[in-house]
Amino acid sequence: FPVTIGREVTAEDAKELAQICALNALAAISLVADLDQIERVVRVGGFVNAAPGFTAIPGVVNGASELLIKVFGDINGKHARTAVGVAELPLNAPVEIELIVQLKN
Repeated sequence: FPVTIGREVTAEDAKELAQICALNALAAISLVADLDQIERVVRVGGFVNAAPGFTAIPGVVNGASELLIKVFGDINGKHARTAVGVAELPLNAPVEIELIVQLKN
């Protein structure tokens, strides 16, 4: 069965999971570029495996956004964002975060 936010996972725990997802995305970036080369965060896409009736999806994705602003600062960490509720994610993941960053020349 899918692990859904609002049923098996609380919104507060899901917000922490979004932070972990953002850290994992930064770790993936570090495989191809030095994290010091990140000029700014351009976009965050958040997907939340939401139980029927769960509408606090943006609050869950705030976990990733707030972490990135804390790491990169108010100017370089602020970004465009989507927060989408879905019925199911791969591997029963409760949250998925994608990042687009701009690297320094």
